[in-house]
Amino acid sequence: MIDGEEKLGPMSVEEALALAEKRELDLVEVAPMEKPPVCKIMDYGTHLYKQKKKDKLNKKKVKKTETKTVRLSIRTDKHDLEVKAKQSRKFLEEKHLIKVVLIFKGREITHKDLGIEKMNYFYESLKDIAMMDQAPKPQGFQMIMILKPNK
Repeated sequence: MIDGEEKLGPMSVEEALALAEKRELDLVEVAPMEKPPVCKIMDYGTHLYKQKKKDKLNKKKVKKTETKTVRLSIRTDKHDLEVKAKQSRKFLEEKHLIKVVLIFKGREITHKDLGIEKMNYFYESLKDIAMMDQAPKPQGFQMIMILKPNK
């Protein structure tokens, strides 16, 4: 039996309940699998409130990573690629994943080699800060590459 300020030795359930009732607190079983089971005399409502507050604070501290999408085309010019790479660099510095999607329009689908070349050029501009998580891979009328930040 453990109390907030003092440690109490083993006692019967009836004694522990009487002691908790006398102090106007609750008898809470903290380690039911132990022999004998370990209990605590505390205000259970306050304990739940503090636990929820602690969980909420821990949840706030967890950084969620997002996947940011950058759309390209075979006809995207070098300057536009540099602008998109600069924006992607900011995302990577914030530890987000970058999903680079190159969209083929019409007959451009026959020039997948140009798409891979464009994707590699984009990756080369971010190579110092990013690693390729997934190499350029065609999916229908799109080609997808995923970049993740270096650790």
